[in-house]
Amino acid sequence: MQTSDQVDPHSHQHHHVGHADEHQQDYPMKPQRPTREQLAHIKGWGADLDRKNRPAVPMERTPPRFIHAHEEKLPQQEETVEILTSTERPGITPIFGTAQPPKGLSGVLRRIAYRWSENDMRHWLILLAADRVNVVEGIGEDLAKGKVPNLLAEMGIKSEWEYNKAGLAKKVAIGAAVVGTAVYLMRRRER
Repeated sequence: MQTSDQVDPHSHQHHHVGHADEHQQDYPMKPQRPTREQLAHIKGWGADLDRKNRPAVPMERTPPRFIHAHEEKLPQQEETVEILTSTERPGITPIFGTAQPPKGLSGVLRRIAYRWSENDMRHWLILLAADRVNVVEGIGEDLAKGKVPNLLAEMGIKSEWEYNKAGLAKKVAIGAAVVGTAVYLMRRRER
């Protein structure tokens, strides 16, 4: 005989605050893991069980190599060019890239973009525009140096022709439509 404090775990007549437990089924506490024999059909399974089956064993070291993290704060890299920083982070990171400092119209756009937070759409849209402007600036620099860029090769036309003819045809049609519309509007304005 049960007292009011005791509850039969198999009885559905015990009282609950909610009714979510009423439909629970009894599951084993630990999931049943497959045996080695049941997994042996999987190619490569158990390769870590025997060191002879591990291709990296000849290169492994005991104890394994470990690259120690810096114990102290990294020294700050010297600023030799303008570094644009996010409004979310005070200061700059100890190490940063200097290969592409902001310059020209694209640099102006980047400086404007960094006035806004990284969660502001304007930040990213202006940076995308700055990238496109930078491409045009690069072509202008090449022409100023007497180098005529091979735009078709740089745009991957050969690969497009070989692997994506339908996509290339679509791009050519859109480009022709844009150029044709621009020429039409310019001629119309002259009249």
